[in-house]
Amino acid sequence: MTHRIFFSAGEPSGDQHGAALITALRLRLSEITLVGFGGARMAQAGCHLLADLTSHAVMGFLRPIVQLHHFYRFYRQAIAEMEHHRPDAVVLIDYPGFNWHLARAAKSRGLPVFFYGPPQIWAWARWRVRKMRRWVDHALCWLPFEQHWLAARGCSATYVGHPFFDECATAVRDPGLVTQLTADPRPLLTILPGSRDQEVHANGRSMLEVAARLRQQIPNLRVGVAAFRPHQAELMEGWAHQLGVPALVLAGKTPELIQSATCCLAVSGSVSLELLYHEKPSVILYRISRLAARIERFVRRVKYITLVNLLYHGGAQAAEIAPEDTTTPPPTDALFPEFLTARDVTAEICRRLAVWLTDAEERERVVAVLRELKRSLGWEGAVDRAADWLVRQLARPQCESPEICPHSSFALHKSAMAAGSRGG
Repeated sequence: MTHRIFFSAGEPSGDQHGAALITALRLRLSEITLVGFGGARMAQAGCHLLADLTSHAVMGFLRPIVQLHHFYRFYRQAIAEMEHHRPDAVVLIDYPGFNWHLARAAKSRGLPVFFYGPPQIWAWARWRVRKMRRWVDHALCWLPFEQHWLAARGCSATYVGHPFFDECATAVRDPGLVTQLTADPRPLLTILPGSRDQEVHANGRSMLEVAARLRQQIPNLRVGVAAFRPHQAELMEGWAHQLGVPALVLAGKTPELIQSATCCLAVSGSVSLELLYHEKPSVILYRISRLAARIERFVRRVKYITLVNLLYHGGAQAAEIAPEDTTTPPPTDALFPEFLTARDVTAEICRRLAVWLTDAEERERVVAVLRELKRSLGWEGAVDRAADWLVRQLARPQCESPEICPHSSFALHKSAMAAGSRGG
């Protein structure tokens, strides 16, 4: 029997996670057709793309409006695909906004809808949980606290673990580059300006300004920049030249530059989990407009924007912001110091990074904490658990309710024990 699954991933990270899941599904099902939205990695894994949605990845309040005509065209393509080639399941990967529309369209046509890595509605605009209840049959959660949070609000969910560790473990790296970078005894600061053009434009120059100031304090400091796309590398090289910062700027070499780094300066996002995997002390920066800074105070409901900090401090509930608190100061107890800001925080970031670049004992203390947090999560095998779950769903009559993964209760208990041991 041939199975047909419709996928939709709109972020570069979602493309990566989708590709890993598709690869695992193709190993389990000899006859399977995969179609939908994603990026180059999903296409390479065997998904027929209706469009490369990752090239339209944007964030904010106004930017999506500029691309509204593209999303409307993509939506019409999805409707036609669902109606003319009815899939056995619709699998959505993060990317709130457009994927909510696809979920509603699929649900109205009687199609099973599964969210692989549901949007972080526990952190932003929690009223969206109503959409999850109405339009999503089941969520395969990546974070240990998400299953309980969603279940408490009437959503069907299973915790499978985050796919990032599986993907990091199997990533093809350039060992020669790592050897070259690590053979040099001078400290290396790796800058990760983000995968979206919007992120690079908002943060890239500010990050290089941090590097320029640090080089005044630490003359032997090396600077590496991990760009996602070649044109972003060219932009970062231009800014580095303007600021007088000698920098090794490479596209497509993120794992190597992280692995070789003394510490990192990164844009907020799922890259923080890659930094955790490699046990790298890091500062997180995400520059936003003054208008966005005012708005986020009212829609944000957790103290931390960085997943590593949330996991270390016990999850969304433990880090919850009281509804009456609209100030949301930068937390001082974050494992990864983080700055979601519209102001210039160059001096503050330099102070944090300079300690790790010059004090090996303090840097190793943070590395040890990261290593223990990584061990406690037990995320290896997340992609296989998700693929096995989906295969079982495809074999079940559609009238039956989705099953709960046996891994979920064990992982949640283990995560709770780990959080308790840290006082979270």
